[in-house]
Amino acid sequence: MKTMVWLSILLPVFWALEARASACTENEGVAVQVLGSGGPIADDARASSGYLVWVDGRARALIDAGGGVFLRFGEAAARFEDLDVVALSHLHADHSAALPALLKSGNFAGRERPLPLVGPGPGGPFPGVSAFVRSLLDDEEGAYGYLAGYLDGSGRLPLLEVTELPVDDPARVVEVELAEDAGLSLEALPVPHGIVPALGLRVTVGGRRIVFGSDQNGSNPAFADFAAGADLLVLHLVIPEDAGDIAKRLHATPTEVGRMAAAAGPARLVLSHFMARSLRHLDQNVARVREHYKGELSLAGDLVCYAL
Repeated sequence: MKTMVWLSILLPVFWALEARASACTENEGVAVQVLGSGGPIADDARASSGYLVWVDGRARALIDAGGGVFLRFGEAAARFEDLDVVALSHLHADHSAALPALLKSGNFAGRERPLPLVGPGPGGPFPGVSAFVRSLLDDEEGAYGYLAGYLDGSGRLPLLEVTELPVDDPARVVEVELAEDAGLSLEALPVPHGIVPALGLRVTVGGRRIVFGSDQNGSNPAFADFAAGADLLVLHLVIPEDAGDIAKRLHATPTEVGRMAAAAGPARLVLSHFMARSLRHLDQNVARVREHYKGELSLAGDLVCYAL
């Protein structure tokens, strides 16, 4: 048990060192960098969920912005002015809490062009991304109303172009309209995550397809087609096989993760969203995934860069 505890503490450090040795800023072509490989519990030296898509050494798309992603964004040497889109898969804090910190940092970037921000529509107790952003930035009632210029482009702040995507049809793939010169496409598919409106996200750029499965229980049959043939597929390995019913409504078991990956057939599978409690059963969980998925597999760590 003590060995596993120490491994859970030290492995992120080793992964970070590996990442710095092969920084995405030095990569020509398309790469994906893990900014946060952790979850909602601050117990494993990891930031919460966040991923960058790089093209020729520039950070072009940010997928999720959980706690700690603000710090990792800077450590990765990413630049706010280079981003073509920020997409939030859902509005749990471990996927969205760093957004206002990132926007405040962007205040100093000198960015002039608008910044697209994409997220799910409302459902249950969760607001849609439009209401979420207003609750943060509204000049009268927002928690960070001093950044209200993001809502209208005033105060030398770039306009946030907020796109709220529907989550009512689990088979509907929606393509997000981005600037013509962005050179990349972003598509979304609703994924089941308990009562939480959530999206799987697909980025296509430079002839490469990257799919972020986000938090989901794996029960949407449309996801296999959505992720089919991905050059890189990120799935979250959060719970053990014998997790309770509530956990299984939120997250896929290791067996289901393996089945999802096998159906999609990616060139590389990256497993992420770890916490100390999930790392306690990591070997067994990965073995369950391996019973179904036989391709290349990596375990995510903060700042690790995958060149495609």
